[in-house]
Amino acid sequence: MEHLARLAAAHGVATHHEPGPGIRAAVPESTLRAVLHALGVDPAAPPSAEPAELLPPVVALSRGGGPRASGATDPGPPELPELPELPGLPVGSEVGVTTEDGRELSWGAEPLPPGYHTLRATAPDGRSARALLIVPPERLPVPERRGLGLLVRLDSVLSTRSWGMGDLVDLAELTSWAGHSLGASFVQLDPLHAAVPDIADAATPCRPGSRRFADPVHLRIEDIPEYAYLDATDRRRLEPLLTRAAALREAVLEKRAPIDRDAVWDLKRRALEIVRTVPLGPGRAASYHAFLAAQGQALEDHATWHALAELHGPDWRSWPVGLRDPRSSRTARARAEHLERIDFHSWLAWLADTQLARARRVAQASGMTVGLMHGLAVGVHPHGSDAWAQQAVLAPAMSVGAPPDADHPEGQDWGMPPWRPDALARAGYAPYRELLGCLLRNAGALRVDHVTGQYRLWWIPRGAEPAAGTYVSFDADAMFGVLSLEAQRAGAVVVGEEHGTVDPGIREDLRRRGILGSSVLWSERDHGGPPRAPAPPPLAPAAWRVDCLATAARHDPPPTAAERAEWLQLFARLGLLPPGADEERRIAAAYRFLVRTPARLIGVWLPDGVGDRRRRNVPGPRRAPAEARLPIADPAGVPLTLEQLAASPRMAALMRMLREDLAASPGPGRGSARGVG
Repeated sequence: MEHLARLAAAHGVATHHEPGPGIRAAVPESTLRAVLHALGVDPAAPPSAEPAELLPPVVALSRGGGPRASGATDPGPPELPELPELPGLPVGSEVGVTTEDGRELSWGAEPLPPGYHTLRATAPDGRSARALLIVPPERLPVPERRGLGLLVRLDSVLSTRSWGMGDLVDLAELTSWAGHSLGASFVQLDPLHAAVPDIADAATPCRPGSRRFADPVHLRIEDIPEYAYLDATDRRRLEPLLTRAAALREAVLEKRAPIDRDAVWDLKRRALEIVRTVPLGPGRAASYHAFLAAQGQALEDHATWHALAELHGPDWRSWPVGLRDPRSSRTARARAEHLERIDFHSWLAWLADTQLARARRVAQASGMTVGLMHGLAVGVHPHGSDAWAQQAVLAPAMSVGAPPDADHPEGQDWGMPPWRPDALARAGYAPYRELLGCLLRNAGALRVDHVTGQYRLWWIPRGAEPAAGTYVSFDADAMFGVLSLEAQRAGAVVVGEEHGTVDPGIREDLRRRGILGSSVLWSERDHGGPPRAPAPPPLAPAAWRVDCLATAARHDPPPTAAERAEWLQLFARLGLLPPGADEERRIAAAYRFLVRTPARLIGVWLPDGVGDRRRRNVPGPRRAPAEARLPIADPAGVPLTLEQLAASPRMAALMRMLREDLAASPGPGRGSARGVG
């Protein structure tokens, strides 16, 4: 067991965890062996006598100290005090840096610019090596001015023109209204990642088939330029689809039926196949080919997976053996045989990108200082295109989840394979770099779900209970370095969702890196005061942190009646809630409280603005319940169209009140008051 523990420690695998304060639980030996196997390590092998590599695959600089090696065979010290020192390099080695733009710099003798550079080393015995050097920006810029924004599930915002669920043109309309009429600084969206078609438990955007490409189910068919040039025959073919689309919309808006994403996609797919028959004009064709070139192998793999899934089903693990490997000769032949269908799915990804780009431009034109805030899910569905194409950097025998806590005493299994930190390092973090670059091209901000996953993730061996998992560490400097560089190059703000189990110091580390945290009203409590049952008192508004997105709603369990009453009493003491206030005033008081905090960004959950209190944002990998697939409605549950939302006096009054409060509040600054008893 001692040898196993040393192996685990050397590869970032925890041998213990703390399920509660002061409680230390040992990780089962079977879990340690399974996780090491998943990392390509034989737990029964004797210690290696081979010398360590001259350089690890990646060296990521930390703005809080010296370099930290990623994927090193000898982990060495976690932080080094002197920049020129590198683990494993013999004394007298020559070290230099070649920057991205080709400049030759001396290691430790001059400042290194942010970027992905090449670290060169030559040992006295003549051995030489190269490594990727990640130099992050000193700190990401955060919004200078405080701002209000809307939190939205796009599928729940239907217009009178959409096909049974909100689409990307609805997003552009909503964004323009929010910016021009409501004075919003941003619109935060749930992830728009591509789903796995024809799988019942893949309906949630938090467990997508691909995180890199947007789902074409969000396309507005009539907004595709080629739609206008359909001939009479094809228009007749479209008529029954348009009739059924109107019926889907009516079912949701008039009959209060849940949104049927699968039915919407079935209609849109057929319509898109008709629109595809219209040739692209020269300019559109050039734009499409540029997109293909820019997205490269990743897009080809994504489209190939879709073409093969149409033939063999959505679970690539059950495909004919040769097709399970994206780089096999059989897969290469299949690509040639099904080139037309692969091109169709590539075209869909391009269309979604173009309509998303339009929504981004609308956000900018509306005066938003941040713009569209996209979401990045923790992982991907094990059946999807990313899992098929990225087998070399995933641990398929593992699943990401969470250990037991007060809300989930059995732990959680999210059903997604994790990235292997060692394989990511060997790949130079290219999969992460490319993913972020694609997401950020049409974003003013990115919300990273479960941002603590940049430090470590809870791995659960296949077939084991969630509680039998363990934490596997990632190189946080490398992960955050990539995130920071890609965000800086896109000019985007980064928000990290760090609810649940958060280690001490993480909030400060995020602030140091220029990454905003997520503070939710019901969870912000004064843990620095004297103990109090059943929970610490609410945190006074002045004591909230500055660098965060503050909200009053999230997908975790809502507050209990007692918790809500405690907060309402605080609102009343602060003069935000008059006696006998109705639901509308209680909602307004919650958001006015958030404005009193120094938080840089305040997010208003759009359903709150019109009195729709039904829970939608349900977490977890399984299919969302009907409540999570409902359109936004009024307090009586009557669905509201986007047009009705834009005309809502209640929504306008709430945002006007918050804008006035915000204008009267001081700029960002740290409060000193503690909890309010």
